[in-house]
Amino acid sequence: MIPLRDNVPSSRPPLVTWTIIGLCTLTFLYQQLLTDRSLFEFLHIYGVVPARFTNPSFAAHIGYPEGGHTAFLTYMFLHGGWLHYLLNMWVLWIFADNVEEALGSLRFVFFYLVCGLAAACVHVLFNWSAAMPVIGASGAIAGVMGGYFRLFPKARVVTLIPIIIFPWIVELPAVVFLGIWFLVQLFSGLAGSVSQDQATTVAVWAHVGGFAAGLALVRVFLPPGCRFCFDPSVRRYDRE
Repeated sequence: MIPLRDNVPSSRPPLVTWTIIGLCTLTFLYQQLLTDRSLFEFLHIYGVVPARFTNPSFAAHIGYPEGGHTAFLTYMFLHGGWLHYLLNMWVLWIFADNVEEALGSLRFVFFYLVCGLAAACVHVLFNWSAAMPVIGASGAIAGVMGGYFRLFPKARVVTLIPIIIFPWIVELPAVVFLGIWFLVQLFSGLAGSVSQDQATTVAVWAHVGGFAAGLALVRVFLPPGCRFCFDPSVRRYDRE
């Protein structure tokens, strides 16, 4: 399922969302300039390699620099290929503007980063000895989707569902679209399914962790006394 658009309007430019997309774009373009060897080293240093942090002797043997915990932040801005990058940025574009407006720009920054951090930690927990780096914004974006699920349960998402070679476009309630997406990630994780993209590993457990963090924390990040609701009948949302 690919989201095409939602029916929740924005009343102001999502500056933080644009900035995140810009940073991911610049970083991805920089990656395209690297040689294969340099890119391999770059992803292993700035991506999250679970064994680097869970097995010090392995990390020392391979030659990882000491520390390196900033990778839990930098990994969110790296991508393994054009499809990986484009899909992540598209989903971020669809869902992040409304969550940013609900939280406010500064709160959204912290919310996004905390969700990405939670996603990486859950990935490490379920892939304790993995020697491949996990990279990509999808863990943090999953947090945005979890936040959207909780803040805008009455919203609707126009969705493209490919059926073999025939596209089927249908409007789904946001809770249905996001709920199905989350369950797919969860069951894939339970089945031990991990998708690979070039030299990177994007684990579904990162998606599960990010979504769960967003779902649990989004109302904590709302401004004090703010009750945020969306009324689909008039296509607007209000702070009460």
